[in-house]
Amino acid sequence: MTRVLLLFGGRSSEHEISCLSARSVLDVIDREDYEVVPVGITRDGRWTLSEGPIDDPDGGPLPVVSEDGPTVALVGTREGPRLLQVDESNGFKTTGLGPVDAAFPLMHGPWGEDGTVQGLLATVGVPYVGADVTASSIGIDKAAMKATFAARGLPQGGYLAVHRSRWNDDPSGVSDELVSRLPAPWFTKPARQGSSIGIRKVSLVDDLPEAMHEAYTYDDVVVIEQGIERAREIEVGLLGDEVLDVTRPGEVLPSGEFYDFEAKYLGHSDLVIPADIPQPVADRIDLLARRAYRAIGCRGLARIDFFVSPDGEVLINEINTIPGFTPSSMFPRLWAAEGVTYPQLVARLLADAAL
Repeated sequence: MTRVLLLFGGRSSEHEISCLSARSVLDVIDREDYEVVPVGITRDGRWTLSEGPIDDPDGGPLPVVSEDGPTVALVGTREGPRLLQVDESNGFKTTGLGPVDAAFPLMHGPWGEDGTVQGLLATVGVPYVGADVTASSIGIDKAAMKATFAARGLPQGGYLAVHRSRWNDDPSGVSDELVSRLPAPWFTKPARQGSSIGIRKVSLVDDLPEAMHEAYTYDDVVVIEQGIERAREIEVGLLGDEVLDVTRPGEVLPSGEFYDFEAKYLGHSDLVIPADIPQPVADRIDLLARRAYRAIGCRGLARIDFFVSPDGEVLINEINTIPGFTPSSMFPRLWAAEGVTYPQLVARLLADAAL
């Protein structure tokens, strides 16, 4: 039986979404094939063994990692990767919890989706689900991702990446450059943040400072994207490495003005699969999805988001190397429409886990 380390939580602002994803995977994973060891990472970075349900101890709408569990550590030994329990009250003595055959990191955002956890797992020799260190770090960084796509000639909307120091030194210069280069409206986004956290729609340049201030609370770099008027939001899921499988496109119909955090997780946004688009547009999306996946060197899985303009132009929005696995998440729903059940999806990802 394969012993799987399920990692979730973490220090990022997407902590709760990671817990939702992990709870969903725990509900469907085949316990006859996999022995699952759930390890939650608290908001301050402590690894803790999760022995009960992943719930919010305060009864809130979103779960969090409990602070009550014992501290654990992953180490490389002469006999391979091992998980240890740490007794912090007794001189930091350790107790072995057994080997680790594979890891399923379900951590969204910084300190989890950005290559940090992937590097740790690779260092101690644990095969893991998903993209390697390089692809993870590019995929989460919207500025690096967009630069990589541009270097490969992939179509995308106009954008401006602004470091905090530049904004602090010359906000008027940034505003002037933005107005001269990109027509309003704009979307301000923290460069290394997901789940639509910290995103604002800005229609007037006078409202830019407030939006930038919010985005800078999450990252030192903010990406300002050109809004595509009346664009349709289209997504596809990808699986594989040498051989790629791509879902049919699905269209997101957000419950709000745009696909923000509330629309994703607390609202009632819909996903239409397959999207009602002309076949040439669907074929174009399939081609660009494959090229974007290869551009960052992705493996395992990804969800790629597109904008389709009213005249049928297809633009890449972003790639997600650890897409959400919650019941409402688009990635498992896209694959379900292809006949791949949730348990089958989890099993395939674990079978493809690699260093």
